[in-house]
Parts: sequence; C-alpha cells; structure tokens
Amino acid sequence: MRILAPLMIGAVLVTGGCTALGSDIASSAPVASDPGVRTVGEPKSCIQRSSIRSTDVIDDSTIDFRMNNGDIYRNRLPQKCNGLGFEEAFSYETSTSQLCNVDIIRVLDQTAGRLDTRGACGLGQFQQIEKIPQDREPR
Repeated sequence: MRILAPLMIGAVLVTGGCTALGSDIASSAPVASDPGVRTVGEPKSCIQRSSIRSTDVIDDSTIDFRMNNGDIYRNRLPQKCNGLGFEEAFSYETSTSQLCNVDIIRVLDQTAGRLDTRGACGLGQFQQIEKIPQDREPR
C-alpha cells in the first residue's frame, strides 16, 4: 500500500515566512528546456497549501504540484533528494498556510508495514508550467 503525496503531518514550526534567499535559489528554478513543458510567468517563493490538489513526483529532484484551479507548479529541488523518485511519496511540515522554498520535505519509505522518513530535502522555487500536447503521428 502506497502513501499518497503530499501527506501532511501535524503543524510544526519550520519557517516564519516566505522570502527569497538570493541567487542560490534562482539557480534551482525549473527551466523551459524540459520536453513537453512551457513555463508561465515568474517563479514564486510560495504556494497556498489549501490550493494543492495533488502532487506528481517526476524524479529525485522534481515535483509537480497540481492546484485546485488546474494550474501546475513545478518545484525543482536545489539538490537531489535520494529515494524521492522511487518512493513517490513525501511529507512536509509547516506552521503557515503556505508551502515555501524555505520549507523541507521528507521522503516517505514504507517497509514491512512501517512508515519511515528518509533524509530531509529543501524545496526550490515554484514555477508555473503548462504541459504542451504532443502531436500524434499520422496513421
């Protein structure tokens, strides 16, 4: 049985607010070179937690956050988060109503009926994206 991401664990103080951390974060923003994806607007430091409908883990350093209104925000983690792409489940803890680039996620690992967390990984900026429909080959 898999745990669905994101799994919210009780509110714990992780961040006091959402502010950009300078040029280190800018390098973690998603790039438009991802095949089948187009970026929309400027990256954001935070998104509203209550607006997150679901998440799609792409790989060990990329998560798509699908919002209630249909928007998709891609988060490219500044560093690889080992096991994230394999487990496809994570938790986060925050005391605010937002999930921000200064927040931490933990990979969830279910082994022998126990739910454990792996190491902590920091989030990057949230870049709104649009998926580009792929043309079908003529028959």
